[in-house]
Amino acid sequence: MPVQDTLKPVLTAAEVNRLMESVYPQLNDQFAFYEALEVFPGGCIVRLNADERHLRAGGTVSGPSLFTLADIGGYVCVLSHAGPDALSVTTNLNINFVRKAEAGPIDGHCRILKLGKSLMVFDIDIVAGPEGHTVAHATGTYSIPPERVPA
Repeated sequence: MPVQDTLKPVLTAAEVNRLMESVYPQLNDQFAFYEALEVFPGGCIVRLNADERHLRAGGTVSGPSLFTLADIGGYVCVLSHAGPDALSVTTNLNINFVRKAEAGPIDGHCRILKLGKSLMVFDIDIVAGPEGHTVAHATGTYSIPPERVPA
């Protein structure tokens, strides 16, 4: 994924993980299933450590688990590039499931397509297995709240 030199992260992956633990503790609720692995200019890599809790019939990682990974990828991008305002929200997320994913590490390679003052548009390639095959691809938009001026 090409680095976007015009976009500079303001938080590291470790800082984003700590922030998510404090503002969104129910995400991992005792287990580190979802995490930011890397933040770089214009994107990030996130991971789902999928186990039996994430499986549906047939041993396939469920669509909602992969959808959550896509959403977390966008959230990590917006937090790490627009700043640690936890009030940014998803306004749109479209996903295509293209291949079965089994339990194990599933990575989301997320890139920012456009970062403005009020919106961030991103896409994410979700890969799994020893060959790193794409299992899903998503595009989404996050709304960034306006800066609050102290009264």
